[in-house]
Amino acid sequence: MERTFYNEAQLCAFAAEFGRGLKAGDVVGLSGALGSGKTTFVKALVRARLQSDPATSPSFTFWHRYPGAPPIDHLDLYRVEEAAEFAELGLEEAFDGNSIVLVEWCERAADILPPCNYEITIEGKGDEPRRVRVRPQ
Repeated sequence: MERTFYNEAQLCAFAAEFGRGLKAGDVVGLSGALGSGKTTFVKALVRARLQSDPATSPSFTFWHRYPGAPPIDHLDLYRVEEAAEFAELGLEEAFDGNSIVLVEWCERAADILPPCNYEITIEGKGDEPRRVRVRPQ
């Protein structure tokens, strides 16, 4: 599926709708350039699922867990330079099947990530429209 969104509100509405269909054990990989809207997408999804706005970018901590039923694990692999770092950071623990896992910059650990149920690619930045491709695996 591919869609184009002309403002942040449209992107967020789509993320919320998409997120409502996720279940424990689902892994969603997100890719796109810096500023394309990956974290915006995650924030909207978390807000819709948990009815709160706790999501922040885990760029420096690599992993945030948002409690809920099921919980949501949000990984940001932007600063992961080698696949070995993934294991050193203990990030594989997020994939125990008990949570929804959202992985920004998933391509940085593609060789060691478990298979994604969905791959989302976001193109565009700044005030440009966003083209979003969702590929179920």
